[in-house]
Amino acid sequence: MPEKFISMSINNISVGVVGGAGYTGGELLRLLLLHPNVNIDFIYSTTRAGKAVSETHTDLIGVLDMPFSAELNQEVDVLFLCLGHGNSAAFLHDNVVNDNTKIIDLSNDFRLKDDHDFMGRSYVYGLTEVNKEQIKSAQAIANPGCFATAIQLALVPLAAAKKLSQDVHINAITGSTGAGAVPSATSHFSWRNNNISYYKPFVHQHLGEIGETIAQEQGSNTKLHFLPIRGNFTRGIFATAYTPFDGSLEDAYTIFENYYSNCPFTFVSRASLALKQVVNTNRCLVHLHLHEGQLLVTSIIDNLLKGASGQAIENMNLMFGLEQTTGLHLKSTSF
Repeated sequence: MPEKFISMSINNISVGVVGGAGYTGGELLRLLLLHPNVNIDFIYSTTRAGKAVSETHTDLIGVLDMPFSAELNQEVDVLFLCLGHGNSAAFLHDNVVNDNTKIIDLSNDFRLKDDHDFMGRSYVYGLTEVNKEQIKSAQAIANPGCFATAIQLALVPLAAAKKLSQDVHINAITGSTGAGAVPSATSHFSWRNNNISYYKPFVHQHLGEIGETIAQEQGSNTKLHFLPIRGNFTRGIFATAYTPFDGSLEDAYTIFENYYSNCPFTFVSRASLALKQVVNTNRCLVHLHLHEGQLLVTSIIDNLLKGASGQAIENMNLMFGLEQTTGLHLKSTSF
């Protein structure tokens, strides 16, 4: 076994991480190191095998003394897959994973209902605010996408109250880390800094999973018009959605506050929001505004935490019977 990381108090859940070199993998490792019930068994990489993890994730120097591994331990309790979209299914096809090992996949390979069943496992969609009870007994989780998380948390209370009978228009801006660690023309500093642009208008890949959740809660399909925006900052998603609403602002707040009353990471704010309130946290904040019959819902998250690795830890906690908030008591920095 590789050398374990420095200073862990309780080692109950053995964890393997596949694809730990990217932004999502790095955030996952930071959270696992803070988790009191976890022992990191291996961090798998074919390109960095034998190299210190802290050479890639320099924020872990002096915190994580462990190399990337080229080997898998098939007996770990839970395996996190932090691979690029389309790569998780291929990895599982080519590598043996013990039937008793729980899997939490952070790609989009198993999020849609038609893809839930794969190689003997049935994947539960891991939006904790909606599917908490199913997650508790799941053996495999399809972790939601970052845009999908922010947008669903803006709309699910309305869908559950059967209030999404008309089209919804959505605009969401995301930081550059949403594009991943591999450089591209639109993530290059010289292009991204002091710049803004949209991409994949009305056809973003997260629309499928959003639509399925809304239909599940609403009982019918709702037309979603989504414009994703590239922001000139690194972390976070600021999403706004508006749709006709037959009721008062207080009616809307009652719907949202009741829906999220037992959700430990999603909060309804009566004050307007700023993105820094959630960056470096696992929280989602939601704000409502009503104007001439149009309800505007604002939802903000950190794309790497509540939109990815933090939500994955939530899922792990629920799967292993732990408090949902374990290892996720994180505070934002507002200045």
